[in-house]
Amino acid sequence: MIASLGMYDMAPMQAANDRYWALIRDGMRARGHVAPDALTRGPGAYWPAWQSRDLVLSQTCGLPYRARLHGQVTLIGTPDFGLDGCAPGYYRSVFVARRSDPRVALADFAGAVLAYSEDLSQSGWGAAWNHAQTTGLRWSAVLQTGSHTNASQAVADGRADLAAIDALTWTLLTRHTTLPAQIKVVAPTTPTPGLPYIAALGTDADLMFAVIAAAIDRLSADDRDTLHLRGIVRIPAAAYLAVPTAPAPDAAVPAA
Repeated sequence: MIASLGMYDMAPMQAANDRYWALIRDGMRARGHVAPDALTRGPGAYWPAWQSRDLVLSQTCGLPYRARLHGQVTLIGTPDFGLDGCAPGYYRSVFVARRSDPRVALADFAGAVLAYSEDLSQSGWGAAWNHAQTTGLRWSAVLQTGSHTNASQAVADGRADLAAIDALTWTLLTRHTTLPAQIKVVAPTTPTPGLPYIAALGTDADLMFAVIAAAIDRLSADDRDTLHLRGIVRIPAAAYLAVPTAPAPDAAVPAA
């Protein structure tokens, strides 16, 4: 059995995530269902977990769900992080640049180098690409970094001019790192459905939704604040599938 909550699991959040999982685990067991004692962390928390027949619970991103996981997993629900400018369960990205960069408006960054986390990151790549299609923004090159934190650091270091960072991650970086002293928000993207909870195909989605909702209600105020959890909502699969899927970055760099 596998359970993971790796999408928002920075070191200062891990103890709260462990307590959150313990409430979910115990809620499942109280209803006669088996659940692993502890969360899986590290590389195994992502694709190996998402594609496992033994997946009890994980959180994925909208782009992986849309591109590869739809029809292969059970969609449980979407956590609501209470993000400004977003409906419950939705999120968006913010474009960030170096604080010392004199450019102010996003349009000023035509021909910029864009840092991004992963090819299948909705917030790091998909949101940036979709925004470019609607605004005409063009960049001259892209730099894959492996994470939002690394993309932010690439901007701070001058290896890139711009990066798209999901709004909750930006809040967490603001709270837990010094990076926001070196980078600034330039503009937000359009909100899209947030990072959904998933489980193995055949899982009772209604039961899991109820267990998670009860666990959130039982979290301490401090843990809810640490995790930025407000609740869990149902967003239909169709809403995820309706978001345009970006091409691979190396095939999508437009001429500046």
